[in-house]
Amino acid sequence: MTQWNFYFSGVLCGKFLEDDTSLMVERLDEKTVQWLPKAPLTEENDAFFKVLCNRSMLSFFQHRKEYESKMSSAPEVFVTENGQRFQARRGEAYFQRDIKFPMDLFHQGGVIFAVVMSGRDYTAVLVKKGMERQTPVALWEQVFPGTIADGDEYQPGPCFPIRMLGTFQVPTRDGEKLATDVYLPVDPIRTRFPSVLVRTPYGKGKGAEGYFRFLHRGYAVIIQDVRGREDSTGEWEPQYHEIEDGDDTLNWMAAQEWSDGQAAMTGGSYLGYVQWAAAASGNPHLKAMLSSVCAGSAFVDIPRRGGCFNSGMLAWAFAMTEQRMRPDLMVRDDWDEVLNIRPLKDIPVKALGHEVPFLSHWLKHRDLDEFWKMSNWQKRYQGGAVPALIMSGWFDDNGMGTTEALELVKNWPKGSWKAILGPWMHSGNANYDLHKVWLGEDALRYDMDIQCMLWLEHFLKGVDNGIEKTPAVEYYTLGDNRWKTADSWPVESSKVCTYYLQSGSAPAAGTGDCCGAGLLSAQAPGDSGVEGYVYDPENPATHIVDMSENELEVPEDYTKEEGRADILSFTTPVLTAPLTVTGELRATLYVSCDCPDTDFVVRLTDVDENGRSVKLADGVISAKYRNSFEQPEYMEPGQVYKIPVRTTKISNTFLPGHRMRLTITSSAKNFIFPNSNTELGFDSQERRKANITLHWGGINASCVEIPVEE
Repeated sequence: MTQWNFYFSGVLCGKFLEDDTSLMVERLDEKTVQWLPKAPLTEENDAFFKVLCNRSMLSFFQHRKEYESKMSSAPEVFVTENGQRFQARRGEAYFQRDIKFPMDLFHQGGVIFAVVMSGRDYTAVLVKKGMERQTPVALWEQVFPGTIADGDEYQPGPCFPIRMLGTFQVPTRDGEKLATDVYLPVDPIRTRFPSVLVRTPYGKGKGAEGYFRFLHRGYAVIIQDVRGREDSTGEWEPQYHEIEDGDDTLNWMAAQEWSDGQAAMTGGSYLGYVQWAAAASGNPHLKAMLSSVCAGSAFVDIPRRGGCFNSGMLAWAFAMTEQRMRPDLMVRDDWDEVLNIRPLKDIPVKALGHEVPFLSHWLKHRDLDEFWKMSNWQKRYQGGAVPALIMSGWFDDNGMGTTEALELVKNWPKGSWKAILGPWMHSGNANYDLHKVWLGEDALRYDMDIQCMLWLEHFLKGVDNGIEKTPAVEYYTLGDNRWKTADSWPVESSKVCTYYLQSGSAPAAGTGDCCGAGLLSAQAPGDSGVEGYVYDPENPATHIVDMSENELEVPEDYTKEEGRADILSFTTPVLTAPLTVTGELRATLYVSCDCPDTDFVVRLTDVDENGRSVKLADGVISAKYRNSFEQPEYMEPGQVYKIPVRTTKISNTFLPGHRMRLTITSSAKNFIFPNSNTELGFDSQERRKANITLHWGGINASCVEIPVEE
């Protein structure tokens, strides 16, 4: 009989016993850390492992022999009967392609000995007993040296039992009650613990098992429903109260008899946002953050990117319209119809059958006023540095939130922050391919949870493990498809280079099946001119995403879309040497328009030898906010206006034979609501066509600043 051990973030929590006739499983009772009785592996008890790592152990064992049969001839790629595709990597493993949450099959001579499964901030490993040190499980010895459990089981680090102390109603300064679950490790020596706080709008009981790894390592875990969600009182107003509520919660925690007065926070997206909000309060008890794909301020990130209204976040908003999350409301086959409803305030009733107060509030505050400023953790930040491990990806649709975090920490003391930036979307460290765009065989990391635990051990327990001395930035460069390091962000090896927009041998506007022929050049043009297009809000250009997927910044092939007559394309000559761009772009457009307002959307794409144009980064802005989000300034016909557009982050090497392209248009259906080209912008029943002129060269030299690695 063969025993396979299942580790989640280094904690042994499952044993699978396999022979020719049976497959049994023993599962760790995570609270008592005692082994439950053996039972046949079924879909029912497989659910425990699915919750932790988003993969099915039952499915692996059902297909293992087929995998090994396919691997026996050492092919570069093999495909199973049910369409799973695997690719070889350096003779050590076959990794799964074209799927979110892949399995990496480690083998010796075509015989599988381990399956490695990564996620946003975890790694799960299924491994034959006795071969743990040939897998990422062994990396946990760096975190907990000399603490492998006695006996015949390999268990790096402690594994404390867990007890739930109860659910408490944490009072806020204005009288609301925040429902809060408190879990404690059972440690025979200590009664006071450093804490890991999770504040969530998605339900404090949902996925709580994923945080038990902190309890096993000796941290208290506190999971709280944010105001107005699940079992907490108050009105659900996304982001509005989180600075004050985070501060109140940390103070409550520090006053409890089980607390040693130190706290960290963890989580992604909204759970990342609330970390920075709590830090902005200056609370003295917050000692560390594990910030994943954090949301940012309203007019930089969501829901008003560049002052435009982010239609792409409606799937999330729909799911959050009731007291408890309804993920089923995110999936619709009529998004085109929903996004065309005007005025926007009618969308909830017509699409969901009821009002949504927070959406109504958002629509009442058209410009950046005190309502929006309440939620801006970057501008409201007070106090000193809170050691922050910042994790995000180039295609994270909250990537601008991470940009704001990197701006904030830029001048903090060395060692007080670290960023890991991968080729990932909002779901994080979970794909080798995004929308048929290949990210490289090393796109995923097996040490995200280890980095997190090293961070906590150092900043909450004072362990001298050297994490604060590692490079401040670890980032992945597409094209080269490799990880690199830097000591700053922007990376110190980059130099800002200006590329100028100018006409080429044909109009820059798209012409049918081929894009326009504008030039993007590092040399300033010797003459000047204009390029123009007509933007019709009744026929907006498409931002290529699946609304129901709720991922808005994925790389995609825009080749066909760039053939539209309302998209201007500016492209470099074919590159003869590699060109590596790392950072964000800042475009400066000089434009005229015969309407008082419109939007500008810029995209950076990588054009390969076959003409395929893949989006890497983008930025949007409403023209009326070109100088200030607080005070709109409308355009007048015949005048030339300077429009700044800031893009998302990227690191990409444009390979020889490729070209770099910048495109400009005025709409991005599925991402932002189309601008009506009237003073009412995105929320007008009147819609006008806009004649837009882009000026280039001379005193109106439209250009883009690009950070190029030297």
